[in-house]
Amino acid sequence: MIRASVGDELAVTVDNKMPDPTSVHWHGLALRNDMDGAAPASPDITSGQSFTYRFSVPHPGTFWAHPHVGGQTDYGLYAPVIVDDPNEPLSYDAEWIVVLDDWTDGVGRSPQQIFDELRAGGMGSMDHSSMPGMSMPGMSGMDQPPTSDDGMSDGTGANLLGGDAGDITYPLYLINGRVPEAPSSFAAKPGQRVRIRIINAAADTAFRVALAGHRMTVTHTDGFPVVPTEVDALLIAMSERYDVIVTAADGVFPLVASAEGKNAQTRALLRTGSGAVPDPGVRPPELDGQIGTVHSFTATGEVMLPQDPPEVNLSADLGGDMASYQWTINGRTFDQMEPLTVREGQRARLTFTNMSMMWHPMHLHGHTFQVVRADGTPGPRKDTVMVLPMQKIEVVLVADNPGYWMLHCHNGYHQDAGMMTRLDYRS
Repeated sequence: MIRASVGDELAVTVDNKMPDPTSVHWHGLALRNDMDGAAPASPDITSGQSFTYRFSVPHPGTFWAHPHVGGQTDYGLYAPVIVDDPNEPLSYDAEWIVVLDDWTDGVGRSPQQIFDELRAGGMGSMDHSSMPGMSMPGMSGMDQPPTSDDGMSDGTGANLLGGDAGDITYPLYLINGRVPEAPSSFAAKPGQRVRIRIINAAADTAFRVALAGHRMTVTHTDGFPVVPTEVDALLIAMSERYDVIVTAADGVFPLVASAEGKNAQTRALLRTGSGAVPDPGVRPPELDGQIGTVHSFTATGEVMLPQDPPEVNLSADLGGDMASYQWTINGRTFDQMEPLTVREGQRARLTFTNMSMMWHPMHLHGHTFQVVRADGTPGPRKDTVMVLPMQKIEVVLVADNPGYWMLHCHNGYHQDAGMMTRLDYRS
């Protein structure tokens, strides 16, 4: 973990001892462009060379760092980045950092072998023919996912991802590097308020996360505060982060991350007293309770972006198919992309329209944006938003950080197969 306080100047030296180029992208942090860790703004670090990233940290929150070269994130090259606020208004007694991952390297095919098979038409190791929801939905579905009256998922879990869960069934799913049979554990005292910072570092897996015997109060999405909202479980896409508060009960409780749509789960343990360790296969009922999604939350007033009408409208149409395994933004793969453009100071509306049968967690570098609900009201402030099949989602952002900034799907294999473009500032 890398930890700092708001306004700190960081100097992080990366020694590349691998045979391939690498980089470190500081996910969610609005840094100056040449420290972002993504080419062309930041040159990749060649084999045998070192580079020092130097930047100040502008916002508090839960972030993470990972490479932006090829499929390197799926080899476990990442770290939590926690930025503390000395004036943090949230009170809690203990902090638990939870990193979710899907894992294949060394225990199954390598990420490169998987990617090569996908490009050759092998369709990974998912049984796509048996996935629910694979028939083409009508265009009437192009709005928001099914919810109950309170804005939460209906709790049935039948359609949280809109159909196909992902391209790859992994040999292992991990929390903090551990398999469910040998879980990591966190100790607290009964009655303590525990802040859990959850980071999904996976390449192809969304997780549904719940703590057995507890409800969670969601306080932050992607580092920014939201109106505190109680849920039983959370749906967390790749690269998203959620902070929650729980009041610890007495005993031993599994924190379970179910690999959504993949018939697998992993876990860690919260220990506050004596008791038997539950079986690794236990599925807490909370996983099928009130499930929080991006549409469940609203940013607090102090981090709301201006609500003035946008000065420029940008579009990112998401496309692709499993047969060719090419994934596109606005009909183009990254090697043929035409950047979206803004001028400094503009308020922009960016519309994601997913015309593919896969869901895509879309991430913008160098900025955060405000999700706009279907009724036009403001949702949470984030840097990554999940766009389901045949869904349209609008976000608004302020162009306040000049440079060349990547906009891409955070499914590592979709990104490598072309689903990436840039947001460029023009003079």
